Amino acid sequence: MTVTETAVTARAASATGLMRYLRQFARARSLEAVALLGGAALWESLGWGLGLQWLPPFSKVMEALVEFVRSGVILANLGSSLMALIAGFALALVFGLALGALMGRYRHIERALDVYVHALFVCPSILFAPIFFAIFGLSDAARVAIVVVYSTFVIVINTATAIRTVDPSLVEMAFSFGCRERQIFTRILLPASLPLMFAGIRLGVGRAVKGMINGEMLIAFVGLGALAQRYGAQFDAAKVFAIAMIVLIIGLVSNALVQALDSRLTSWAD
Repeated sequence: MTVTETAVTARAASATGLMRYLRQFARARSLEAVALLGGAALWESLGWGLGLQWLPPFSKVMEALVEFVRSGVILANLGSSLMALIAGFALALVFGLALGALMGRYRHIERALDVYVHALFVCPSILFAPIFFAIFGLSDAARVAIVVVYSTFVIVINTATAIRTVDPSLVEMAFSFGCRERQIFTRILLPASLPLMFAGIRLGVGRAVKGMINGEMLIAFVGLGALAQRYGAQFDAAKVFAIAMIVLIIGLVSNALVQALDSRLTSWAD
């Protein structure tokens, strides 16, 4: 076989693989697409049929969304919101994983901190907004702090549970082979607990998006939350729903990124 024939065969195989992947993706997502289209059609019909001020038709919401993008209003506020989301969730991830791992591994740390972690988890995180406003004022630090409070404790609880559910025989075997505590953490506990740990991270990223919006609606004049607050005060439901759809997209993309990382790091669990 010549070099040209080999190249043609390779391109054909690549094209065949791509088409197979696209068909599999279409079959896997077909039900979701039908559900989304059905929901949009129902929304449109109810919006026109009921004529309620707070329920504009789906087409009106799409018009508001297109106008937001065309005018640059969304882009001007989206960057500020994403900055607070990324910075806050990064801090929550580091703090939550570290504290959760310590609580899951050492019983005395768990007994000392468990009541505080669960109390802060069940307490409505939005109550901390006035406190952060008093400390940081109308600054980015206040919005980041809200995101941290929203997302940290669910990560702590799930990480501690994940560490505790690791088979004790694995740890005992590691000790018998002379492994130190650091090696047990990095080679036994963390890898074995990753699937359940990522469940907490997925919950945490969803709560982080909520914290981003709630914090901006209360203690900021920039970002998507402040934009929603402004148009909500004007009773412009179409623009509020348009902003809500952008927030929904941010949440779905964030969750998809975490799931992709989860699939890559925990493929052995399947």
